[in-house]
Amino acid sequence: MTNADAARPCVNPRPILRSRFILRWENMQDTYVLAWPEGTVRLNPSAGEILARCDGTRDLDGIIEELEALFSASDLATDIYRFIDYARQRGWLD
Repeated sequence: MTNADAARPCVNPRPILRSRFILRWENMQDTYVLAWPEGTVRLNPSAGEILARCDGTRDLDGIIEELEALFSASDLATDIYRFIDYARQRGWLD
């Protein structure tokens, strides 16, 4: 185990949206919205697609594979890891 591994908190390898949050598609706004009792956040398309896959059934590698296929892109891992980290810091994900 390296020092970096020891300093990294144990996180769920299969990210899942916390129960107080609801991710929904808003037809009128043509976007995903993350809602909770105190407010809402309008998400950009990639953020919405990432969170839509954070249901506890997929690991990060699976999410990355799905999104690279969806967007016909490669090398999305770094951006997805960054967003997952951001969402965890905001308390959206376990």
